Amino acid sequence: MKSDVVPLTLEEIQAPVSGELDAVFEEIATILRADVPLINDVSEHLLRIKGKLFRPTLLLLSAQAVGKITPKEITLGAVVELIHLATLLHDDSVDHSALRRGQPTVNAQFSHEVAVIMGDYLFSRAIEQLVKLESQPALEIMSRVTNELTIGEMREVVSYDGLDFSEEDYESLILAKTASLMAGACELGALGGGAEWRDPLRRYGTDLGAAFQIADDMLDYSASSDVTGKPVGQDLREHKVTLPLIAVLPSLSSVERALMEGLMANPTPDDAEISQAIGIVDGRGGMLAARDRALELAQSAEVELDVLPHSNAREALRASITYCVERSR
Repeated sequence: MKSDVVPLTLEEIQAPVSGELDAVFEEIATILRADVPLINDVSEHLLRIKGKLFRPTLLLLSAQAVGKITPKEITLGAVVELIHLATLLHDDSVDHSALRRGQPTVNAQFSHEVAVIMGDYLFSRAIEQLVKLESQPALEIMSRVTNELTIGEMREVVSYDGLDFSEEDYESLILAKTASLMAGACELGALGGGAEWRDPLRRYGTDLGAAFQIADDMLDYSASSDVTGKPVGQDLREHKVTLPLIAVLPSLSSVERALMEGLMANPTPDDAEISQAIGIVDGRGGMLAARDRALELAQSAEVELDVLPHSNAREALRASITYCVERSR
């Protein structure tokens, strides 16, 4: 990445496909409608806290960079976002999270049972749309992605309370949990442009997704709840071991190691414990190490774009890399 480049806002990145993103959102609303009042109530809640549509953005920009956007890509964008929303519902339910983007989660607003069943509903509706498209490559891509997402969720469960969770374990986790869907979105976008674009755009999405997740994990140590919409140190409170902590584990003193072990053993660590742990991780260079790895992945993602024809969409994909690494929320 070029350090002298002024980062674009997400709105600026999305500008080349802003109209198509509106169409994706409308299609999501249409797909979610059902004859069951509770499903409609939960759907309205989800639509009110509309996310950034970043994954559909990557799909549409990829499609535009190697060809053109058709109604098929609009539907695929909706499918990708539905799968993403389903994973968030399941995540929040597993973690018993109360807030998402500063708003009550579905499990907090309704119940854990509703959140899990609604996540299943989103998955099933997404698969229905894929089948209707009659695209074998798209089905193959999303079958791979949903399998990797599920494996990622299981990897995350076993990462809890484990100070022996290695950097290799962590990277396997984020490649499955986050990078797989971004890679799939980019590869889906490439389908209309020809087979030669699938591999580079998939690799771009993989590296971008891993950098995105590392940056997200760094925010847990550095950003305020007003910015992220969730409490500071939430990952530590939930005993999630992420790269900033993993990076400093070998250099911890016996006292610091004991403090971390105590935090992981405490079902409800208090603010003082969380603050002390964050201070140790930052002081030992955990944030710098995580940032270095994110930048390494970002540079790898940027190389993959060099094979694409020059276009505004390609430059927006390039700007997405800086956005992922430098974002504050």
